[in-house]
Amino acid sequence: MRTITLEEHFVTRSFLKATEAFWSSTNPRVAEMRPKLLDIGAGRIAAMDEAGIDLQVLSLAALGFDDLDADMATPLTREINDEVAEAVKANPGRFAAFASLALQDPDSAAQELERCVSKLGFVGTMLDGTTDGLFLDDKSYTPVFEAAAHLGVPIYLHPAPPPAAVQKAYYSGLAELGQLLSIAGWGWHAETGLHTLRLIVSGVFDRFPDLQLIIGHMGEGLPYALARSSAVLSRAATLRQSVAEYFKTNIHITTSGYFTQPPLRCALDVVGIDRTMFSIDYPFSPNTHGRKYLDELAGMLAPEDLASLAHGNAERLLRLPVQN
Repeated sequence: MRTITLEEHFVTRSFLKATEAFWSSTNPRVAEMRPKLLDIGAGRIAAMDEAGIDLQVLSLAALGFDDLDADMATPLTREINDEVAEAVKANPGRFAAFASLALQDPDSAAQELERCVSKLGFVGTMLDGTTDGLFLDDKSYTPVFEAAAHLGVPIYLHPAPPPAAVQKAYYSGLAELGQLLSIAGWGWHAETGLHTLRLIVSGVFDRFPDLQLIIGHMGEGLPYALARSSAVLSRAATLRQSVAEYFKTNIHITTSGYFTQPPLRCALDVVGIDRTMFSIDYPFSPNTHGRKYLDELAGMLAPEDLASLAHGNAERLLRLPVQN
């Protein structure tokens, strides 16, 4: 069975040079991933083959990118996108790509998304957390939503480390554990779930009804909380449908980094199989862990649902070539 993964990260040497201040201060476990992140060729494909991964959608691990000003970030994204486009061109059956965008200049970011999709064949974009403390519901980011909707490509909303004020208020005083709590230990899932709800209640999907959003990590906690959140927010928001219904029309989730069955069962009950896609979060999660999990799901899911999870839904959403 074909297997496609959507939240699989890379970096380039030019990106690391520009964000060295962040990477030199980050958790050593993250910095240790540099060799695997830099490899978008033979070594990465070998790791995919070991776990039976047919296609990765590559996306920048954009840690530290928010610290750059627009004059540096905008040309850097073009350089990054050109480099990953060459990797896709060299291995078109194994790689696809999400565009990296510099939201420090939303108009230029929209133009870059247009270039990446129309000229380089990218399948969407991945955007990371807030930019200069602003969530994506800020009206300044309208050009990016307009471009994605016009091009018919999804936006993958990915977590990022919290703004400094949040880091200090919520995660200080715990040394390394506080830093871990602020990211994969809890914080960035909670923030991305909040970010998604902000996009809904601010009316982004009413302004762009065909816009599709992907969130990872089994829905960033939202499937579990959605009934209550929707009941509270839908009464106050002026929207075309309830908050929960946007998960049937505009939002998709992936399994990235989550390899146990209970959260998937919840996600399937709330979101449904047609909007759930398999992902791993390589190299932060090993491909072999994802493969083991997918194999275990053969005992939980009907064959047609397993195929939808493993490749069918991604093929449809990203308009990837279907292979028998």
